[in-house]
Amino acid sequence: MIMETRYQRHIQLSEVGPAGQEKIKKAKVLIIGAGGLGCPALQYLTAAGVGTLGIMDPDIVSISNLQRQILFNENDLGKNKALSAQKHLHTLNADVKLFTFPFALTHENAKQYISDFDIVIDGTDNFYTRYLISDLCILLNKVMIYGSLYKFEGQVSVFNYHNGPSYRCLFPSPPQVGEIPNCSEIGVLGVVPGIIGVYQATEAIKVILGLGEILSGKLLCVNLLSHQNTLLDFEKNQKEIDQIKKQGKVIPIKNRDCFIDFEVSLAQLSSDEKIKWIDVREQDELPRVSHLNPLSHSVSFDSIVGSKQKIIAFCQTGTRSKAFVKKMKNKGIENCFSLKEGAAQLHEWVQKNVK
Repeated sequence: MIMETRYQRHIQLSEVGPAGQEKIKKAKVLIIGAGGLGCPALQYLTAAGVGTLGIMDPDIVSISNLQRQILFNENDLGKNKALSAQKHLHTLNADVKLFTFPFALTHENAKQYISDFDIVIDGTDNFYTRYLISDLCILLNKVMIYGSLYKFEGQVSVFNYHNGPSYRCLFPSPPQVGEIPNCSEIGVLGVVPGIIGVYQATEAIKVILGLGEILSGKLLCVNLLSHQNTLLDFEKNQKEIDQIKKQGKVIPIKNRDCFIDFEVSLAQLSSDEKIKWIDVREQDELPRVSHLNPLSHSVSFDSIVGSKQKIIAFCQTGTRSKAFVKKMKNKGIENCFSLKEGAAQLHEWVQKNVK
């Protein structure tokens, strides 16, 4: 009776009914990334009564997240996003099973966690994880629901639905570093990820119910400034898919420059870890960051080659530090990384973690 009352508006729909709501209850959805896209998707899927939700995210809640990630509040600052999301979602619908994975998806663990779910919602902001999700969904025959953002615009599509087109069919080759900036580098209107995340949740429910026209082989492009929605068709590239299935594993991307494999998040760092920090900003840029290992504004290759410490470069947003690390990687320095968060977040982290 409680279930019928809670989901009455669903059950009243002739296209859903009690049988459809039961399908929703039995569904298992993994959301990778509990940020701008993942938060609204999680909220609506929890409210809809999806029986099992997985939440994966290694990052912590920062003050700049609250402009668009409205699942969180100021009391969550400094806490892991997956764990914070679980806390809030439990109060929304205690009947939903919420599993948290407060760490990043990697080549080593992707198969283990994606295997347990029917649908994977891509709420990430980097190409490394996106291609990884896509390849595993092909190998494990899972549906991937894609969303991306750019300032006032967003995109949505559904991959590997009934063996349909995959992410690689639409984007066979990843972009170069800096070619496509993410939200932390160029900004985004706060409501845009909310709208695109809700689109992703909608497609997930449609897939669960087998309802309506699924965005398989279609890319929905939404522009909130012009009110222009564009629906683009794309074909399945069987060669791309066969290559993944033939290898039986994720295809390594030869162009490593496009990925986040040389980025590191503050959530992955320990205050006890010995790190050589490199500030690649101009001398007058604020905030200044103190109380760390000595920071260098001008760093030569010779000064860091052979260093046994982890080397982490940072700037305001991550764009310049990624370019710096790319040069270092090309010179053979493998223990060099770019800080995913900018200087402001690093300053906050230092205040809390470094005495």
